Amino acid sequence: MPIHSHDFVENYSGLVGFGLDRQTNEDTLVYYLQKFSDDRLMEVLKKRMSDEDLTTVFELISSLLRRYLSESEYHRLFLKDEDHV
Repeated sequence: MPIHSHDFVENYSGLVGFGLDRQTNEDTLVYYLQKFSDDRLMEVLKKRMSDEDLTTVFELISSLLRRYLSESEYHRLFLKDEDHV
């Protein structure tokens, strides 16, 4: 059984747009991120991105994870490391 999921993008039928309201913004962000991380898309995109773009995306994601997750949440939710104390 896979430990990662992208169920939201498979089931979401709401508006995909940004700036209308907080809930639509949240849903759109999840939708975009799940589509962005699709294996086939990333296989193409990562080869075309500049070193600067790769660094920018990595640093943004790392910064957000540090800002909004505790260490235990980071291990449990992002790394999927259930054994980390």
